[in-house]
Amino acid sequence: MRIGGKTEKGNTLAFWLLLAFGIAGICIGGLRSDRFSRRSPDGSGAPAAEARKFPSVTPPGAITDPAARLAWSAENFWNAFTDTSVFYPGDTIMVNGVLKEDVEEAMGTYATMLGMVPLDVAQRSQGRFFGRISAFQESHPESGMFPEIVDLAARYFYDPNSPVRSEDIYLPFVQRLSQSPLVSEGMRMAYAFDAEMCSLNQTGSVATDFSFTTLQGRKMRLSSVKAGHTLLFFSNPGCPACAEIIESLESNQHVASLLSSGRLAVVNVYIDQELDEWRTYAVNYPKSWISGYDQSYSIRSGRLYNIRAIPSLYLLDEQKRVILKDATAEKVLTALSAIR
Repeated sequence: MRIGGKTEKGNTLAFWLLLAFGIAGICIGGLRSDRFSRRSPDGSGAPAAEARKFPSVTPPGAITDPAARLAWSAENFWNAFTDTSVFYPGDTIMVNGVLKEDVEEAMGTYATMLGMVPLDVAQRSQGRFFGRISAFQESHPESGMFPEIVDLAARYFYDPNSPVRSEDIYLPFVQRLSQSPLVSEGMRMAYAFDAEMCSLNQTGSVATDFSFTTLQGRKMRLSSVKAGHTLLFFSNPGCPACAEIIESLESNQHVASLLSSGRLAVVNVYIDQELDEWRTYAVNYPKSWISGYDQSYSIRSGRLYNIRAIPSLYLLDEQKRVILKDATAEKVLTALSAIR
């Protein structure tokens, strides 16, 4: 089940980013306003290297359209930080002269930005980003930048607890990890598996079809569900986050209208094996939903979907193309509110 985590930082930045992009243009980066000298981590009291702010990114003045400014900033966000001509010796709490906590905050900002630009821009930015951290590590092997950034990227883009997670956006990054000489052979294999799983049911592709058995014992296929949109909801009985989503959807009048008019179908699927527990709990599922279980366990064992945590939500269009993949409930509700 999903739980909260430190990656909530990314969500809290979204409003401020929108405000900056829409009203004042873009000048992102140095999220700490102070420059300060720290004491050495060995406890000796001797002054340590001075931490610098995370370098800001400012689009050229000639770019005036807010969306274009955002796209430019996303693609150039890490340029100054990964400039190979400059190296700031650090210690256990700094990366290239910037405090690790500030680098993580920058990653939260960057991840939020990528979630606001077109997917092709986000994926291109990720490829460029990987190239820059790789080049910096090769130029300055002592920097430790590469493993630090790789860890943060996985935490923000792939951790199932991250509110800014996106397998589509993580995919070009992890594909390059699976081929990088900076990564051990064993880890390259692990990253290759992650890349394979991230490539399943990408946004814009037709969702993989599967069969399931409804509460009433009827065999159905995902492809047989007729509706303007389909919300595919992988849930478990007794899952608190699932219960919250059920309540949010059931109490939403617009969602109720979409369901009653056939513009939306909710397909709620259980993919594990405790069927007696599931059947007992199933009285909690709305009658207007199609609730069932994967009788062959093929969704997990056949790697049809990359379900790393429950709940998991996919929003599909009428042709079952993926609109939202493993999305947060907030994103799903926002998307459903736009359906007319």
